[in-house]
Amino acid sequence: MMNKTTFATTLACMLAVAMPAAAQQTTDNLVAANTDWSTFEAENPRECISVSAPTSSTLTDGNGNPTTGTRGDIYLMVFYRPGANVQGQVTFTGGYPFASGSTVDLTVGDSTFQLFTEGEWAWPATPEDDARVVAALKRGADAVVRGRSGRGNITTDTFSLLGFTAGVEEAESRCAS
Repeated sequence: MMNKTTFATTLACMLAVAMPAAAQQTTDNLVAANTDWSTFEAENPRECISVSAPTSSTLTDGNGNPTTGTRGDIYLMVFYRPGANVQGQVTFTGGYPFASGSTVDLTVGDSTFQLFTEGEWAWPATPEDDARVVAALKRGADAVVRGRSGRGNITTDTFSLLGFTAGVEEAESRCAS
């Protein structure tokens, strides 16, 4: 299985190039746009990703009071990399370093999943957990991701799931093992 830090570095590079272009829909890597989700494909190594930015975000201090702060890019994504046997890995980047040892909660409907953090990235613990999260995302209308920064601020990001199923199925079919 691919090292999470290596994955995060690779993905950060891919998104740094691909996502600004996705907003303009001019990148050669964009292979599908499905409502609120976009699908990208890259070679060397072969990888496919279905990704979305939040439709809304809030930032509160540790006491629940609204506050301001600067965040980097925020994405929820599902990643396929057949050469590393990665199929349907759910990944979230919150645009800031998460508090050390903290987890991120991803809620879809009545189901809440814990994602483990490293730096600015969060993932479910196992491929089986990834599969459960993907199944919930396919059934849901939106996903709410809540994390805590190293400064103690709480972020809440809401992602529309319109187009999620089509985007993930596109990524999966393009990067089938």
